[in-house]
Amino acid sequence: MCFISAIILAAGESKRMGDTKLLMKWGKVAIFERTVDNYLTSMANEVCVILGDRAAEMEKLLGDRSVMVALNPAYTKGMSTSIVTGINAMSPRTEGIMLALADQPLIISRTIDRLIQVFQQKEKGIVVPTYHGQKGNPVIFNIKYREALLALKGDTGGREIVQRCYTDVREVPVDDRGILIDIDTPDDYRRQQPG
Repeated sequence: MCFISAIILAAGESKRMGDTKLLMKWGKVAIFERTVDNYLTSMANEVCVILGDRAAEMEKLLGDRSVMVALNPAYTKGMSTSIVTGINAMSPRTEGIMLALADQPLIISRTIDRLIQVFQQKEKGIVVPTYHGQKGNPVIFNIKYREALLALKGDTGGREIVQRCYTDVREVPVDDRGILIDIDTPDDYRRQQPG
C-alpha cells in the first residue's frame, strides 16, 4: 500500500470573500475544520494542514486533531508557496501527494478513498476526480512529481502539471459534486450552507 500524504492548503487570505472564509461556520464547525475532518476520516496516511493568514486562530480550532501543522510565512505570494511548504513538511515515506483545498468542505471521505484506491493500482502517476466530465479536487501526484511541484511559482496549483503530463493522468468519475465547489464568495457560502 502506498503512503498517502494529504496536504490541505489553508493559508490564503480569502480576498473574494471579504472575510476569512475558512473560519466561517459550516454547521457546528468552521469550513476548514469540516474539510480537515473529511480527510482525517479517509484512508490518507497523514494529513498536513498548511496555515498562513490568521494561523494562530486556525491552529487553536484544530485542537487535538491528529494533523501535522506547517506554517507558510510566504503565503501572500500565492498557492504555490503553500504546496512547497506542505511537500517539505510531509513524511519521507510519502509515495502519493494529495493536494486538497481547505475551502471544499463538501467533498466526502468516500470520494477521497476512491481516489486513493485508484492511485494504489499504480496505473498512472496522477489521479484526478471528475464529476460529469469536469475535473475537480483533490488531485494525487506520484512522488516522482515532487520536483515539478516544488518548482511551481505564484498563485498556481498542480493544474499546469496535470495539463503538461496528461498522458500520465487517470481521471476518476465520482458521484460527488463537492469536488467542483469552492466556497469563494458570500453567494457561494449562502448557496452551499448545510441545511
